[in-house]
Amino acid sequence: MSLDALFTLFSGLPRQGPGSDRSTLEALRRLPPLPPHPVILDLGCGTGRQTLVLARELRARVTAIDIHQPYLDELARNATEARLAGLIHTRCLSMDALDYSPESIDLIWAEGAIFILGVTQALRLWRPLLRPGGFLVFSECTWLTSEPPAEPAAFFAEEYPAMTTLEENRRRAEAEGFEVLDVFPLPAEDWWTEFYRPLRARIARLRPELPAQPELAAVATATEREIDLFARFSSAYGYVFYLLRNPPTAP
Repeated sequence: MSLDALFTLFSGLPRQGPGSDRSTLEALRRLPPLPPHPVILDLGCGTGRQTLVLARELRARVTAIDIHQPYLDELARNATEARLAGLIHTRCLSMDALDYSPESIDLIWAEGAIFILGVTQALRLWRPLLRPGGFLVFSECTWLTSEPPAEPAAFFAEEYPAMTTLEENRRRAEAEGFEVLDVFPLPAEDWWTEFYRPLRARIARLRPELPAQPELAAVATATEREIDLFARFSSAYGYVFYLLRNPPTAP
C-alpha cells in the first residue's frame, strides 16, 4: 500500500486512527505514577491529539516521533495554540531506528501505531530503551472473539494478517518480558467521531481526483470497505489499550 496515498487520504483529519481524548485519559488514569521529570516518547504520533493530552495532563516534556514531517508540523502548530509548545518536542524519525540510550525512557506511548512494526518486533525493539519499572502503553486492533466472522476475517487476512486476540497479545507481551498491568477496549464511538466520519467526508472530497490516481483510488476503496465492515461487525474486533511495565530491578 502506497504511503504517499495514505498520507494524502489522511491529510486534514483530526486523527489518523481510532481514539479519543477520553480514552487517552482513561489509559493515563490506569497507569501507575511516573517518576519526577519523566522521559516520554510518543511513537507514530501522527498529528498528535494524544501528544497534547499527555503533555497537558502529565505536565512533562513529550518527544513526539513520526516519519511524516507535515504531521509533526501540524502538531507543533497545535501545541503552540494550546500553550504546550514548551512541553512538546517533535522528531522526524522511524520507530525502528530510535537513537536513545538503553534504559533511558520512562514511558513509551504508541496509539494505533504499533502495527507498523508488529507487536512482537516493537516490544523487542523498545523494551531495552525503558528504565527498569518503565511503562509501554499502546493501542492495537484486536480480535474480541476467538472465532471472528468470515467476512472481516478474510478482509484482515489480506490487510493485516498479524492481527490477533487480546489473549495472544497479552502472551506476546509476557514472552518479551513485560508485566501486563491492564487492558481495556476502546468504545466503538472512538472509531466514528474523529476518524471514520471525517474519513468518509475526506474520501467524498477526493472522489473527483481518484480516476487519475489509481494508488489513491485503491486505498480509498479498501478504506470504504473497512468502514462498512466495522459498521456491521464492531462486536468482533476493535482497538484495545495495553498497559505494560518493564519489571523493576530486584532489590
